[in-house]
Amino acid sequence: ILIDLPRKIKRIREEKEITQKELAKMSGVSYSTLTKLETGVIKNPSFEVVLRIMRALEIDLSDLTGNENIQK
Repeated sequence: ILIDLPRKIKRIREEKEITQKELAKMSGVSYSTLTKLETGVIKNPSFEVVLRIMRALEIDLSDLTGNENIQK
């Protein structure tokens, strides 16, 4: 279900014009973890990490699992 997670997080973040550093601060996820997640180095992030990022981006799980039309 979340195979495209790195690409989708990056796309949503960029559509909302948020930098990686800003998202790291907003979510409480370290910058290092966030960059590793977006580049696919981290293959299986914890649900807690994904949840923090989703809350910071103000999205829900359906935005990461299917819907490609995310709005700012």
